[in-house]
Amino acid sequence: MEPVLELRDLAKHYPEHRALDGISLVVPRGAFYSLLGPSGCGKTTALRLIAGFEPPTAGEVYLNGVPINDYRPYQRNVSTVFQNYALFPHLTVQGNVEFGLRRKRVADIAGRVRAALELLELTGKEARFPAELSGGEKQRVALARSLVLEPDVLLLDEPLSALDPRLRKQVRAELKNLQRRVGITFLFVTHDQEEALSLSDRIAVMHHGRIQQIGAPEEIYLQPRTRFVASFLGAVNWIDGIGVRPEAIQISRRAPAQGVPSLPAAVLGHVFLGNCVQVQARLASGATVVAEVSRLESAFQTGEQVHLWWNPSDELRLPPEK
Repeated sequence: MEPVLELRDLAKHYPEHRALDGISLVVPRGAFYSLLGPSGCGKTTALRLIAGFEPPTAGEVYLNGVPINDYRPYQRNVSTVFQNYALFPHLTVQGNVEFGLRRKRVADIAGRVRAALELLELTGKEARFPAELSGGEKQRVALARSLVLEPDVLLLDEPLSALDPRLRKQVRAELKNLQRRVGITFLFVTHDQEEALSLSDRIAVMHHGRIQQIGAPEEIYLQPRTRFVASFLGAVNWIDGIGVRPEAIQISRRAPAQGVPSLPAAVLGHVFLGNCVQVQARLASGATVVAEVSRLESAFQTGEQVHLWWNPSDELRLPPEK
């Protein structure tokens, strides 16, 4: 696919630390692309450099093949949805959405605003102020205000973090459908691995200002290249240097078929999670292992002796972190 955004050896150094240490990536046009990593890994800094809010220490940002390091923020055809939405409290929904268009003095402001409000299901709420909106409605207003500008890339900085868990899942689905409908490239910053896996076409996993791995969600989860990526994308049991995810571990009271290697263990307890049950067990070595089983399976009791095994294809053989 044709690239719309490219970062080449992009770096940002401050007196006391390096927020970005030379990252490179290519974002295809029309993709839902995520920067995933823990707080302080540099993902928001990358967004700020792309938007032009700060200059890079080194490296280049390209938009549509053109270097834009020297462009001011308003000269870059990108738009940002901030974590707190940054709506103008004194303006109505209508006023917030049309604000950027009025500054650019574009034609048919009313028509474009009406189309954006319809797209985000905000019709009828034009006269409301931000204080009169729910969290989900504020988020949609922020999206409408950015999308109405028809940017080449929409930058989203943790846009779902202010929502409660139930609403977050609902809005997450809406966001994915919206991106598919409008076809605009989304660059989404998050620390939530479930959000990144469920929304993204491609993910760049970041740690300490560097990119550790780039790939499709399935590839990142099933074939991580480092222990950090494996552990950040989900739980991992490390057994004699081999990583096995909880859902890949089989557990039973009887030993598996002859020829299938297994490990004896004692059940320490279990946690009911609704759709599944996590069983904690201790190996003879003293190591603790978590197996994830269906809630429909028979319950395992504390102290019960069990057998654990897994398919060799599910093993993650990764070198220790330096």
